[in-house]
Amino acid sequence: MESIFGGDRCEELRDLSVVNLIVSIVIVIGMLISYLPQHFRIISRGTSEGISPYFILLGTTSATSAFANILLLPQSRQDVACCKELEAFHCVAGLLGIAQLGVQWICFSFIFVLFLVFFRYNPAHDPDSEELAEVEGQPRWQTALLVASLTLLHGLAVTVITGILSTLAKDHLAAWANVLGVMAALLAAVQYVPQIWTTYHLKHVGSLSIPMMCIQTPGGFVFAASLFARLGLAGWSSWGIFVLTATMQGILLYLAIYYEIQSRNGLVKSPIETLPPSHLHANGFDDDTPGRYTSHPEHYAHSPDHLQTILDRQDSDAAAETTPLLKPGGIGDPHRNFDTNRG
Repeated sequence: MESIFGGDRCEELRDLSVVNLIVSIVIVIGMLISYLPQHFRIISRGTSEGISPYFILLGTTSATSAFANILLLPQSRQDVACCKELEAFHCVAGLLGIAQLGVQWICFSFIFVLFLVFFRYNPAHDPDSEELAEVEGQPRWQTALLVASLTLLHGLAVTVITGILSTLAKDHLAAWANVLGVMAALLAAVQYVPQIWTTYHLKHVGSLSIPMMCIQTPGGFVFAASLFARLGLAGWSSWGIFVLTATMQGILLYLAIYYEIQSRNGLVKSPIETLPPSHLHANGFDDDTPGRYTSHPEHYAHSPDHLQTILDRQDSDAAAETTPLLKPGGIGDPHRNFDTNRG
C-alpha cells in the first residue's frame, strides 16, 4: 500500500505546476533576502543591543524543530524517495518546500551566531555600564551563555532522537515529526513575546531590523499559504507555525515603526536619556560632562548631534595633548627632546 501511495506521489511531482514552482522559488529567494537586513544591521552597528536573548533562543529552537518536522513528515520522505525515479529538475522542484524551511533555519541560526559574536556584556568594574544594565534591562553575559547552551543542547537532542528513531523505530518517525511540529508551533507562538516586551521597555528598536520585518510579516502569510497548498490540512503542524509567527511579528513591527517615528519626532526618550547624573564620570566632576578620554561618550549624548559634538571635542582635545602616554599615535610630545645625555 505504501508503495502505491509513493508511486502516486511521484506522479504528482512529475505533473509539475508552473505556478507553484515559481511561487516556491520566489519564497526561497525572498526569505533569504529578508534576513539580510537583520544580518547587516547587527554587523554595521557592531552590537546586538535591543535584541532579546530569549527571542533568539525561542526563534532558533523553533526553526530547528520546524526544519526537522518537515524533513520527517511522511510526504516529505516520499518526495525524497521519488528523487530516485525523477529527473533532477522535477526532484529539485519537489524539494523546494523543504528548502524553504532549510533556508529559514540557516538564516535564523546566523542571527544566533551574530547575537553571540556582537554581544556586549556589562563589566563589573564599569559603574556606568552597571547603571545602564539596571535601567535598560540589558542582558548579562551569563544570560547569553545560557541561551547558547540551551540552543545547542536542543539541536543535539533533536538530532540524537531522530537518529535513534530512524535506525531502530521508523514507525514512530511520523509521531516524532508531529511532536516537533507542535514544539515548533508553541515556541513560535511565544517567540516574539520577549522581543515585544524588550522593544516596549527600551522604546527603540536597537539592532532589530524594521526592513526585515516589513518583508517577513506579509511573506509569512504567503509562505503559510504555499505550505498549505503543498501539504494540505495534514501538514497543519508545518504551515500553522508561520501563521502564528507572522501575526506576532506584525505586532512587533507596529511597535518598532511607532517608536521609530516617535524617536525621529523627538517625542520618546529611551532609558539611556532618562538616566540620573552619575557621580563617577571620567572628568571627576558631579555632572554629565564627559572627560577627554571617556570610553563611552554615547552614554552622555542626548541626540546624534550631541554625540558628534562630544566626539569632535574629544578629537580636538586629544590633538592638543602633550602629556606623556596620552597623545594619540605616540608617547608624549613629539617635539620634546628626551635625550638625557645632552649637556
